[in-house]
Amino acid sequence: MSVQFHIPEYARIAMKTLNENGFSAFVVGGCVRDSIMGKIANDWDMTTSALPEETLEVFKNYRTIPTGLKHGTVTVLIDKQPLEITTFRIDGTYTDNRRPDNVNFTRNIENDLSRRDFTVNAMAYSEKYGLVDLFGGVKDIENKIIRCVGEPDKRFQEDALRIMRAIRFSSVLGFEIEKETADSIRRNKHLLKNIAAERIRVELEKLLLGDDAERVLLEFSDVIFEIIPELKATSGVKQNCPYHIYDVWHHIVKSVAASEKDKYVRLTMLLHDIGKPQMKTTDNNGQDHFKGHASVSADMAFEILKRLRYDNKTISVVTKLIYHHDDRLYNAPQNVKKHASKFGFEFLYLLDKVSRADMIAQNPETGGRFSACDNYMELLKKVEEEDSCLKISDLAVNGNDLISLNYHGKEIGKTLELLLEKVLKNETENTREALMNFLAKENNNEV
Repeated sequence: MSVQFHIPEYARIAMKTLNENGFSAFVVGGCVRDSIMGKIANDWDMTTSALPEETLEVFKNYRTIPTGLKHGTVTVLIDKQPLEITTFRIDGTYTDNRRPDNVNFTRNIENDLSRRDFTVNAMAYSEKYGLVDLFGGVKDIENKIIRCVGEPDKRFQEDALRIMRAIRFSSVLGFEIEKETADSIRRNKHLLKNIAAERIRVELEKLLLGDDAERVLLEFSDVIFEIIPELKATSGVKQNCPYHIYDVWHHIVKSVAASEKDKYVRLTMLLHDIGKPQMKTTDNNGQDHFKGHASVSADMAFEILKRLRYDNKTISVVTKLIYHHDDRLYNAPQNVKKHASKFGFEFLYLLDKVSRADMIAQNPETGGRFSACDNYMELLKKVEEEDSCLKISDLAVNGNDLISLNYHGKEIGKTLELLLEKVLKNETENTREALMNFLAKENNNEV
């Protein structure tokens, strides 16, 4: 396999500097994998035979940051670009299923590569020594396989986050997980309880945004249920109604796959029906109903996203999308201005993406609602382009105008709200003349 390694200049300088001082140096890990796959690598990491203190001495004329000297890592700034340089090492014992209690430094690149997680990540490249691939990483890339380096149980018990990394790589790269590795994932999934929620969140989010998210979510649903136990209750819950042909879990997965690759949208689809099992009722005709499930799902999603340490904005946007995902606003196109005033354009565009993904994952024979969505979105875009009056401050009159008509106190605010409602319903134009005439008529009627 002929591979072009487009190593950035700052990394070339670091490699050359280490070589000139008698040390070997390699770019390693994901950047090597991506280069072999013909992708543009964004993150470049380097490994070297130099001990941490030797690395600091070699780069004494550069700004250095002792990022993790205990584990052999020094960050060097070259041309304002940070580069992590880590000494070849052998990991000690792992007692927390996440990080080695200690590391031993080595001058041997082979020792360093043998401690890494997957074969596709256990390759190194140097312009001086070429590609070092001891575990068949290139072959596994060609065959689109994720395989552990060495014994899978040992790898996952050392660092349980590797379980999430494996299924994330499978989703993002479109690679199958080799059988022994997959079996080990299932045996060791309970160890994920020892991993920080923030780290789980990062891997889950990348998985959801992958091209193969649908396959991975179904194939490794037991792992997903381990990190979000509330989802397990959706598996096997039938939806006997005209709009659905899948059980709740399969509908959820189908909706994730059908949705746009947007963090908010895909998180929404993963959690939008999580409350359905507890809200399920069946009528006398054997038809299932899930009244109130959107509100319950939103409440459950709030707790789950908090647990996963999501930021407040993400929690707010996703739970709001879930709460309103079943509103079918497009059934009332006459209220599009009112909706824009209440929710804002950005939210309504996201809600449209959610609604479409939800419908795609239902019964294809009950389609036909997309034309209503298209019509609604055309109207919404028109409202946005026209820069329509959507809030009180957009009105052509203000409080001073009402004072001139002898309005006082709270009456002013209530009247402005009334005027806005009339404008949103297209019952009057947003011009000073039209609004003042409307108020004059209102006052005459009261008299």
